[in-house]
Amino acid sequence: MTLRTRFASITLALISTTAAAQPIDVPTRLKDIASLQGLSTTPVIGYGIVVGLNKTGDKRQTIFSGQTLANMLQQLGVTVSPLQMKVENIAAVLVTADLPTYAHQGTRLDVTASSIGDARSLQGGVLLATPLRGPNGQIIATAQGALSLGGFGGGSGGNGVQVNHLTVGRVPNGALVHVEAAAAMPPADAIAFTLKDPDFSSASQVAMTVNRELGEGAARAVDAATVAVKVPGPYRSAIPELVARLEPLSVSVDTAARVVINERTGTVVIGGSVRLGPAAVAHGTLSVKIATRFEVSQPAPFSKNGDTTVVPQQQVDVTEGRNQLLMLEQGTTLESVVRGLNALGASPRDIIAIMQALKAAGALRAELVIQ
Repeated sequence: MTLRTRFASITLALISTTAAAQPIDVPTRLKDIASLQGLSTTPVIGYGIVVGLNKTGDKRQTIFSGQTLANMLQQLGVTVSPLQMKVENIAAVLVTADLPTYAHQGTRLDVTASSIGDARSLQGGVLLATPLRGPNGQIIATAQGALSLGGFGGGSGGNGVQVNHLTVGRVPNGALVHVEAAAAMPPADAIAFTLKDPDFSSASQVAMTVNRELGEGAARAVDAATVAVKVPGPYRSAIPELVARLEPLSVSVDTAARVVINERTGTVVIGGSVRLGPAAVAHGTLSVKIATRFEVSQPAPFSKNGDTTVVPQQQVDVTEGRNQLLMLEQGTTLESVVRGLNALGASPRDIIAIMQALKAAGALRAELVIQ
């Protein structure tokens, strides 16, 4: 048997820009970076059961799934004790969804079903009718339908294969709304936009853009996340028309220098405004290979003493890669960093370690976000 260090298939995402002086991105629509203050989605949740699984559902240790099935059968006119049932094709799930602000009766929602028992897979399952309740306990919608997992699994006899996560599934348009979410917007003399990514420079840019559209003094940045807008007289009884006029406006937003690292998947995302201070980087790779070979040891012919045994023979090899030294000068741009790392032959896993080391050394002029 051979054991060696392996890197999983990982992805490197590099986002770069050519701007050198101003870290201002290309214009973006106002509706893509901000939303009208006071409007938000409402989370809804429900408890349900998934049926139709191929012996991958909850085991008997999960008591509540069997009890749920017994209660449902009783409502359908079939009385059976949960202790007398032995089923493997059901799984208890929590069903979640987000109710839009202006959802009406008949609106369809996407729902997510997550196993809460010990089911191994929800593949091929069908979610039975599940009431979804809002924060106040009121039933808002009902969910039902076949699950879509985005993966698959199979096997028997201790051997199997699994692609992606199999205990969480989605039902597109699987919930039907029964209750109105909100009424029309009341007349107002002022509204406010909330930035999805708070930033003082971006808030100032939004205010300037709105002032060019409605006139000087119509908008002002209250803080890093809020831009207040005075409603012109003709729009005070027609707020939706004003919002529809402002949302398509193009705004030049400022983005913070940021490097996002996901060590679970090996993904590295480097923002275009990232700059580096002077530093020297050298990164090596260490590989350990352990090989075990089993040999048979037998006693001498016609010997009365001794037994035939299996003797493991182990061999350990340690190798260390040799890489060149990468010199980074003051104000080095992302383009230069990517070119240098590619010249070193650095993998995404190597880049993760290098970025963390640069941040610790004080040479990375960006926020390091580790997910």
